[in-house]
Amino acid sequence: MTGWKLIGMVAALMLLAACAPAKPAGGVEVLRYASPYSPNHPFSRADIAWMKHVEKATGGRIKIQPFWGGALISSDQSVIELRHGVADIALITPIYMRSGMHVMKTQAGFYGGVRTIEDQVAVYRCLEQAFPIFGQEMAGVHVLAVQGGNLPNVLTRDKPVRGLADLRGLRLRAPGELTPVLQSLGVDVVTMPMGEVYSAISKGVVDGVVAPADAVKSLHFNEVAQHLSLLQVSRGAYPARAISEARWRALSPDLRRVLTEATPVWEAALAREIGKAEAEGMAMARSEGMSIVPVDPAEQARFDAAYDAEALRNAQRLAEYGLPGEAIYRKARAVIAQGTPVKAC
Repeated sequence: MTGWKLIGMVAALMLLAACAPAKPAGGVEVLRYASPYSPNHPFSRADIAWMKHVEKATGGRIKIQPFWGGALISSDQSVIELRHGVADIALITPIYMRSGMHVMKTQAGFYGGVRTIEDQVAVYRCLEQAFPIFGQEMAGVHVLAVQGGNLPNVLTRDKPVRGLADLRGLRLRAPGELTPVLQSLGVDVVTMPMGEVYSAISKGVVDGVVAPADAVKSLHFNEVAQHLSLLQVSRGAYPARAISEARWRALSPDLRRVLTEATPVWEAALAREIGKAEAEGMAMARSEGMSIVPVDPAEQARFDAAYDAEALRNAQRLAEYGLPGEAIYRKARAVIAQGTPVKAC
Protein backbone atom coordinates (compact mmCIF):
# COMPACT_ATOMS: atom_id res chain seq x y z
CA MET A 1 0.00 0.00 0.00
CA THR A 2 1.43 3.39 -0.98
CA GLY A 3 1.76 6.22 1.52
CA TRP A 4 -0.92 8.25 -0.25
CA LYS A 5 -3.39 5.35 -0.19
CA LEU A 6 -2.72 4.85 3.51
CA ILE A 7 -3.32 8.52 4.22
CA GLY A 8 -6.56 8.38 2.21
CA MET A 9 -7.78 5.34 4.11
CA VAL A 10 -7.01 6.92 7.47
CA ALA A 11 -8.84 10.10 6.46
CA ALA A 12 -11.87 8.10 5.35
CA LEU A 13 -11.94 6.17 8.62
CA MET A 14 -11.69 9.40 10.60
CA LEU A 15 -14.62 10.85 8.65
CA LEU A 16 -16.74 7.77 9.27
CA ALA A 17 -15.89 7.87 12.94
CA ALA A 18 -16.92 11.52 13.15
CA CYS A 19 -20.27 10.76 11.49
CA ALA A 20 -21.02 7.59 13.45
CA PRO A 21 -23.86 7.74 15.97
CA ALA A 22 -22.63 8.99 19.31
CA LYS A 23 -22.82 6.52 22.19
CA PRO A 24 -24.80 7.59 25.24
CA ALA A 25 -22.45 8.15 28.19
CA GLY A 26 -23.75 8.16 31.73
CA GLY A 27 -27.39 8.29 30.65
CA VAL A 28 -26.81 11.18 28.22
CA GLU A 29 -28.34 10.92 24.74
CA VAL A 30 -26.14 12.62 22.14
CA LEU A 31 -28.19 13.55 19.06
CA ARG A 32 -26.45 14.60 15.85
CA TYR A 33 -28.11 17.60 14.20
CA ALA A 34 -27.43 18.26 10.50
CA SER A 35 -28.07 21.46 8.54
CA PRO A 36 -26.93 22.66 5.11
CA TYR A 37 -26.51 26.19 6.50
CA SER A 38 -23.74 27.92 8.39
CA PRO A 39 -24.17 28.50 12.13
CA ASN A 40 -24.69 32.24 11.49
CA HIS A 41 -27.68 31.80 9.18
CA PRO A 42 -31.06 32.91 10.62
CA PHE A 43 -32.30 29.31 10.44
CA SER A 44 -29.27 28.16 12.41
CA ARG A 45 -29.69 30.85 15.07
CA ALA A 46 -33.18 29.49 15.66
CA ASP A 47 -31.80 25.96 15.74
CA ILE A 48 -29.23 26.91 18.36
CA ALA A 49 -31.93 28.51 20.53
CA TRP A 50 -33.87 25.24 20.35
CA MET A 51 -30.77 23.19 21.21
CA LYS A 52 -30.14 25.26 24.32
CA HIS A 53 -33.78 24.94 25.36
CA VAL A 54 -33.80 21.15 24.96
CA GLU A 55 -30.54 20.63 26.80
CA LYS A 56 -31.79 22.78 29.68
CA ALA A 57 -35.27 21.20 29.73
CA THR A 58 -33.79 17.69 29.95
CA GLY A 59 -31.29 18.65 32.64
CA GLY A 60 -28.46 17.74 30.28
CA ARG A 61 -29.83 14.28 29.48
CA ILE A 62 -29.91 15.29 25.80
CA LYS A 63 -26.89 16.86 24.14
CA ILE A 64 -27.11 18.13 20.57
CA GLN A 65 -24.03 17.74 18.37
CA PRO A 66 -24.43 20.07 15.35
CA PHE A 67 -22.97 19.51 11.88
CA TRP A 68 -23.28 22.72 9.85
CA GLY A 69 -22.69 23.63 6.21
CA GLY A 70 -24.01 20.44 4.61
CA ALA A 71 -21.41 18.21 6.27
CA LEU A 72 -23.98 15.43 6.68
CA ILE A 73 -27.09 16.40 4.75
CA SER A 74 -28.14 17.86 1.40
CA SER A 75 -31.07 20.10 0.47
CA ASP A 76 -32.69 17.97 -2.23
CA GLN A 77 -32.49 14.52 -0.56
CA SER A 78 -32.74 15.53 3.09
CA VAL A 79 -35.79 13.45 4.05
CA ILE A 80 -34.38 10.26 2.54
CA GLU A 81 -31.00 10.88 4.15
CA LEU A 82 -32.58 11.41 7.55
CA ARG A 83 -34.70 8.27 7.17
CA HIS A 84 -31.51 6.31 6.60
CA GLY A 85 -29.74 7.74 9.63
CA VAL A 86 -27.09 10.05 8.24
CA ALA A 87 -28.06 12.22 11.23
CA ASP A 88 -30.44 11.89 14.15
CA ILE A 89 -32.17 15.25 13.67
CA ALA A 90 -31.97 17.48 10.61
CA LEU A 91 -33.19 20.51 8.75
CA ILE A 92 -35.33 18.99 6.01
CA THR A 93 -36.83 20.51 2.86
CA PRO A 94 -39.45 18.09 1.50
CA ILE A 95 -40.69 20.74 -0.94
CA TYR A 96 -37.32 20.57 -2.74
CA MET A 97 -37.04 16.76 -2.93
CA ARG A 98 -36.13 15.53 -6.39
CA SER A 99 -38.92 12.99 -6.49
CA GLY A 100 -42.07 12.14 -4.61
CA MET A 101 -43.56 14.43 -1.95
CA HIS A 102 -46.31 15.44 -4.39
CA VAL A 103 -48.64 16.78 -1.71
CA MET A 104 -45.87 18.52 0.26
CA LYS A 105 -44.67 20.37 -2.81
CA THR A 106 -48.09 21.30 -4.13
CA GLN A 107 -49.80 22.33 -0.89
CA ALA A 108 -47.19 25.04 -0.35
CA GLY A 109 -48.98 26.97 -3.10
CA PHE A 110 -52.40 26.90 -1.41
CA TYR A 111 -51.77 29.80 1.00
CA GLY A 112 -52.80 32.78 -1.12
CA GLY A 113 -53.52 35.82 1.03
CA VAL A 114 -51.70 34.50 4.13
CA ARG A 115 -49.24 37.17 5.20
CA THR A 116 -47.58 35.96 8.42
CA ILE A 117 -45.36 33.02 9.27
CA GLU A 118 -47.54 32.12 12.24
CA ASP A 119 -50.62 31.88 10.01
CA GLN A 120 -48.72 29.80 7.45
CA VAL A 121 -47.88 27.28 10.18
CA ALA A 122 -51.45 27.32 11.52
CA VAL A 123 -52.93 26.57 8.08
CA TYR A 124 -50.45 23.74 7.60
CA ARG A 125 -51.46 22.22 10.94
CA CYS A 126 -55.11 22.27 9.89
CA LEU A 127 -54.33 20.49 6.63
CA GLU A 128 -52.10 17.97 8.37
CA GLN A 129 -54.88 17.10 10.81
CA ALA A 130 -57.45 16.70 8.05
CA PHE A 131 -55.48 14.65 5.53
CA PRO A 132 -53.49 11.51 6.47
CA ILE A 133 -51.41 11.80 3.28
CA PHE A 134 -49.37 14.52 5.00
CA GLY A 135 -48.11 12.03 7.56
CA GLN A 136 -47.75 9.28 4.97
CA GLU A 137 -45.40 11.35 2.83
CA MET A 138 -43.27 12.03 5.92
CA ALA A 139 -43.06 8.34 6.87
CA GLY A 140 -39.70 7.41 8.36
CA VAL A 141 -39.18 10.70 10.15
CA HIS A 142 -40.93 12.33 13.10
CA VAL A 143 -41.56 16.04 12.50
CA LEU A 144 -40.33 18.36 15.26
CA ALA A 145 -41.10 21.76 13.70
CA VAL A 146 -43.03 23.29 10.81
CA GLN A 147 -41.63 26.40 9.15
CA GLY A 148 -43.14 29.24 7.18
CA GLY A 149 -41.21 32.03 5.50
CA ASN A 150 -41.00 35.65 4.46
CA LEU A 151 -43.08 36.50 1.41
CA PRO A 152 -41.07 37.02 -1.77
CA ASN A 153 -41.12 40.43 -3.42
CA VAL A 154 -39.75 41.51 -6.81
CA LEU A 155 -36.26 43.04 -6.95
CA THR A 156 -35.34 44.59 -10.30
CA ARG A 157 -32.25 46.17 -11.78
CA ASP A 158 -33.71 49.00 -13.88
CA LYS A 159 -37.50 48.91 -14.19
CA PRO A 160 -39.68 49.35 -11.09
CA VAL A 161 -42.70 47.06 -10.82
CA ARG A 162 -45.72 49.08 -9.70
CA GLY A 163 -48.38 46.76 -11.12
CA LEU A 164 -48.87 43.60 -13.11
CA ALA A 165 -48.42 45.37 -16.44
CA ASP A 166 -44.84 46.19 -15.42
CA LEU A 167 -44.06 42.49 -15.13
CA ARG A 168 -44.68 41.87 -18.81
CA GLY A 169 -41.45 41.36 -20.73
CA LEU A 170 -39.21 41.13 -17.67
CA ARG A 171 -36.74 38.27 -17.35
CA LEU A 172 -36.83 37.20 -13.71
CA ARG A 173 -35.23 34.44 -11.71
CA ALA A 174 -38.04 32.81 -9.72
CA PRO A 175 -38.73 29.56 -7.87
CA GLY A 176 -39.91 26.83 -10.22
CA GLU A 177 -43.35 26.56 -8.60
CA LEU A 178 -44.09 30.18 -9.59
CA THR A 179 -43.24 29.66 -13.26
CA PRO A 180 -46.80 29.09 -14.59
CA VAL A 181 -48.41 32.07 -12.83
CA LEU A 182 -45.56 34.43 -13.76
CA GLN A 183 -45.57 33.25 -17.35
CA SER A 184 -49.31 33.94 -17.50
CA LEU A 185 -48.45 37.55 -16.62
CA GLY A 186 -45.86 37.84 -19.39
CA VAL A 187 -42.69 37.14 -17.39
CA ASP A 188 -39.77 35.27 -18.94
CA VAL A 189 -38.95 33.01 -16.00
CA VAL A 190 -35.40 31.80 -15.46
CA THR A 191 -34.40 29.06 -13.03
CA MET A 192 -30.86 29.16 -11.68
CA PRO A 193 -29.15 28.63 -8.32
CA MET A 194 -29.62 31.65 -6.06
CA GLY A 195 -25.86 31.95 -5.75
CA GLU A 196 -25.65 32.86 -9.45
CA VAL A 197 -28.32 35.57 -9.39
CA TYR A 198 -26.09 38.45 -8.26
CA SER A 199 -23.82 38.00 -11.25
CA ALA A 200 -26.75 37.48 -13.63
CA ILE A 201 -28.42 40.74 -12.55
CA SER A 202 -25.11 42.59 -12.68
CA LYS A 203 -24.49 41.47 -16.27
CA GLY A 204 -28.06 42.05 -17.38
CA VAL A 205 -28.66 38.35 -18.01
CA VAL A 206 -31.83 38.71 -15.94
CA ASP A 207 -33.77 41.85 -15.05
CA GLY A 208 -34.30 40.83 -11.45
CA VAL A 209 -35.34 38.17 -9.00
CA VAL A 210 -38.41 37.09 -7.05
CA ALA A 211 -37.09 36.83 -3.49
CA PRO A 212 -37.83 38.06 0.04
CA ALA A 213 -36.32 41.35 1.19
CA ASP A 214 -33.91 39.48 3.46
CA ALA A 215 -31.94 38.60 0.30
CA VAL A 216 -30.99 42.29 -0.01
CA LYS A 217 -28.67 41.84 2.96
CA SER A 218 -27.76 38.16 2.76
CA LEU A 219 -26.96 38.23 -0.99
CA HIS A 220 -26.05 41.93 -1.36
CA PHE A 221 -28.70 42.51 -4.03
CA ASN A 222 -28.67 46.23 -3.17
CA GLU A 223 -25.43 46.41 -5.18
CA VAL A 224 -27.04 45.26 -8.45
CA ALA A 225 -30.77 46.03 -8.13
CA GLN A 226 -32.27 49.53 -7.89
CA HIS A 227 -35.88 48.68 -7.04
CA LEU A 228 -37.72 46.55 -4.48
CA SER A 229 -41.37 46.14 -5.39
CA LEU A 230 -43.71 45.33 -2.51
CA LEU A 231 -45.78 42.95 -4.62
CA GLN A 232 -46.22 40.00 -2.26
CA VAL A 233 -46.00 36.43 -3.50
CA SER A 234 -47.75 34.03 -1.14
CA ARG A 235 -46.02 30.93 0.15
CA GLY A 236 -46.86 28.11 2.50
CA ALA A 237 -45.42 26.19 5.41
CA TYR A 238 -43.85 22.73 5.41
CA PRO A 239 -42.17 20.30 7.82
CA ALA A 240 -38.69 21.70 8.29
CA ARG A 241 -37.08 19.95 11.28
CA ALA A 242 -37.39 16.25 12.07
CA ILE A 243 -35.81 13.32 13.86
CA SER A 244 -35.46 9.91 12.24
CA GLU A 245 -38.27 7.58 13.28
CA ALA A 246 -35.80 4.95 14.46
CA ARG A 247 -33.98 7.42 16.70
CA TRP A 248 -37.30 8.80 17.99
CA ARG A 249 -38.49 5.33 19.03
CA ALA A 250 -35.19 4.64 20.77
CA LEU A 251 -35.63 7.62 23.11
CA SER A 252 -37.35 7.20 26.46
CA PRO A 253 -40.96 8.45 26.69
CA ASP A 254 -40.02 11.37 28.94
CA LEU A 255 -37.38 12.60 26.49
CA ARG A 256 -39.84 12.27 23.61
CA ARG A 257 -42.28 14.36 25.63
CA VAL A 258 -39.69 17.12 26.09
CA LEU A 259 -38.99 17.19 22.36
CA THR A 260 -42.72 17.35 21.61
CA GLU A 261 -43.21 20.20 24.07
CA ALA A 262 -40.26 22.02 22.47
CA THR A 263 -41.97 22.20 19.06
CA PRO A 264 -43.58 25.63 19.69
CA VAL A 265 -40.25 26.87 21.05
CA TRP A 266 -38.51 25.94 17.80
CA GLU A 267 -41.28 27.31 15.59
CA ALA A 268 -41.34 30.61 17.50
CA ALA A 269 -37.55 30.92 17.23
CA LEU A 270 -37.74 30.32 13.47
CA ALA A 271 -40.48 32.94 13.03
CA ARG A 272 -38.48 35.41 15.14
CA GLU A 273 -35.19 34.94 13.26
CA ILE A 274 -36.81 34.89 9.82
CA GLY A 275 -38.75 38.06 10.65
CA LYS A 276 -35.60 39.72 11.95
CA ALA A 277 -33.78 38.92 8.70
CA GLU A 278 -36.65 40.44 6.70
CA ALA A 279 -36.52 43.67 8.73
CA GLU A 280 -32.75 43.88 8.34
CA GLY A 281 -33.01 43.38 4.58
CA MET A 282 -35.65 46.07 4.23
CA ALA A 283 -33.61 48.47 6.37
CA MET A 284 -30.55 47.88 4.19
CA ALA A 285 -32.58 48.46 1.02
CA ARG A 286 -33.63 51.86 2.36
CA SER A 287 -30.22 52.85 3.70
CA GLU A 288 -28.51 51.88 0.45
CA GLY A 289 -30.86 53.99 -1.64
CA MET A 290 -32.99 51.31 -3.29
CA SER A 291 -36.44 52.54 -4.25
CA ILE A 292 -39.19 50.82 -2.26
CA VAL A 293 -42.04 50.55 -4.75
CA PRO A 294 -45.60 50.28 -3.37
CA VAL A 295 -48.19 48.19 -5.19
CA ASP A 296 -51.84 49.19 -5.44
CA PRO A 297 -54.07 46.82 -3.40
CA ALA A 298 -56.17 46.17 -6.52
CA GLU A 299 -53.06 45.00 -8.37
CA GLN A 300 -52.10 42.79 -5.43
CA ALA A 301 -55.61 41.30 -5.48
CA ARG A 302 -55.29 40.57 -9.22
CA PHE A 303 -51.99 38.80 -8.60
CA ASP A 304 -53.45 36.79 -5.71
CA ALA A 305 -56.33 35.69 -7.98
CA ALA A 306 -53.92 34.50 -10.66
CA TYR A 307 -51.85 32.74 -8.00
CA ASP A 308 -54.91 30.95 -6.58
CA ALA A 309 -56.14 29.91 -10.02
CA GLU A 310 -52.79 28.26 -10.72
CA ALA A 311 -52.82 26.64 -7.28
CA LEU A 312 -56.20 25.06 -8.06
CA ARG A 313 -54.92 23.70 -11.38
CA ASN A 314 -51.91 22.20 -9.58
CA ALA A 315 -54.21 20.70 -6.96
CA GLN A 316 -56.37 19.07 -9.60
CA ARG A 317 -53.31 17.53 -11.25
CA LEU A 318 -52.66 15.53 -8.08
CA ALA A 319 -55.62 13.35 -9.06
CA GLU A 320 -53.26 11.73 -11.58
CA TYR A 321 -51.45 10.21 -8.56
CA GLY A 322 -54.68 9.28 -6.78
CA LEU A 323 -54.17 12.12 -4.29
CA PRO A 324 -56.91 14.42 -2.90
CA GLY A 325 -55.30 17.62 -4.15
CA GLU A 326 -58.47 19.59 -4.79
CA ALA A 327 -59.93 18.63 -1.40
CA ILE A 328 -56.75 19.84 0.30
CA TYR A 329 -56.88 23.09 -1.69
CA ARG A 330 -60.55 23.67 -0.79
CA LYS A 331 -59.80 23.04 2.88
CA ALA A 332 -56.91 25.51 2.83
CA ARG A 333 -59.05 28.18 1.20
CA ALA A 334 -61.88 27.58 3.71
CA VAL A 335 -59.51 27.94 6.67
CA ILE A 336 -57.96 31.11 5.25
CA ALA A 337 -61.41 32.58 4.45
CA GLN A 338 -62.21 32.58 8.19
CA GLY A 339 -59.69 35.40 8.53
CA THR A 340 -56.40 35.84 10.29
CA PRO A 341 -54.88 35.14 12.67
CA VAL A 342 -55.79 31.52 12.02
CA LYS A 343 -57.06 30.11 15.30
CA ALA A 344 -59.21 27.10 14.43
CA CYS A 345 -59.57 24.54 11.69
